[in-house]
Amino acid sequence: MTAPRVTIKDVAARAGVSKGAVSLAFNRKPGLSEATRDRIFEAARELGWAPNPAARSLAGSRVDVVGLAICRPARMLGLEPFYMEFVSGVESVLTEHSCSLLLRLVRSPEEEAGLLESWWRARQIAGSILVDLRADDPRPAVAGRLGLPVVAVGHPSLTGGLTSVWTDDTTAVTEAVRYLAALGHRRIARVGGAAALGHTTIRAAAFDAAARGLGLAGAWQVATDFSGEAGTRATRSLLTAAPSDRPTAIVYDNDIMAVAGLSVAAEMGLRVPADVSLLAWDDSQLCRLTHPTLSAMSHDVHGFGADVARTLFGLFGEGGVGSHTVPTPVLTPRGSTAPPSV
Repeated sequence: MTAPRVTIKDVAARAGVSKGAVSLAFNRKPGLSEATRDRIFEAARELGWAPNPAARSLAGSRVDVVGLAICRPARMLGLEPFYMEFVSGVESVLTEHSCSLLLRLVRSPEEEAGLLESWWRARQIAGSILVDLRADDPRPAVAGRLGLPVVAVGHPSLTGGLTSVWTDDTTAVTEAVRYLAALGHRRIARVGGAAALGHTTIRAAAFDAAARGLGLAGAWQVATDFSGEAGTRATRSLLTAAPSDRPTAIVYDNDIMAVAGLSVAAEMGLRVPADVSLLAWDDSQLCRLTHPTLSAMSHDVHGFGADVARTLFGLFGEGGVGSHTVPTPVLTPRGSTAPPSV
């Protein structure tokens, strides 16, 4: 037998309020205490109920602003090609809908969780995009409690049941390591991003598994903050070891660090790729402007951002798909990778 459909009346009964109070809560209108509003959202979450997006539109709720908070220093964000391309992809879809992006830089996921609640209760946003998910991240729970339409950019294991869009980083990392091993490299290092980030953890586990599976003689991993300065320090620490102990190939978690690594190799008198091969992630224009050009795990970051935005509009009742992967980054060999000289 099919279970009866949950209605606004059921939510009102569970929360001990009128149907009008439920409508006020979900249309973010004044007239309710915060305690009552929270009780209504909790009842709706327990029953698995959400208001019909079309009905909310008829009631006067407009989709005109989408929120995005990024936990990065302002200067670093301006230098990082990934987020510039990702945001441009998001904006390309928002423009089609005459919608604006409300972008804020924050210092922690906890700060962003509070910001999401503030935005939603003040009716500043119609929905939000979450990035850089972490283990035990507070943001999915807050979004769920508020009934805030959200698309989380990250593997479903990190997103607490929210609609998710992600890349298959495990497959991409495995391909990178296997490619370098096929060239003959037996000592391979990875310069990763911030250790607290969920996708860093996924990539680190995939790198370890690939290295073990191939029986590599040496495999090193160094966590950084994605900056060029951190990439420089990590590369220098790897390449100052004795020749027999240092890696002959390095994989970087973004292109900024790979470009920094190229400079370190030149500083130390090492030839790329004869003495050390370098492989970047993301493949922005930077990778094609260096000498030699940088091999990379390439993916369409602009298209990724556009896909995420379209998925969010799907939550607003404008069609679209639920949680899904985007195309996996693929290997693009260039001048920075080759068989080791010894």
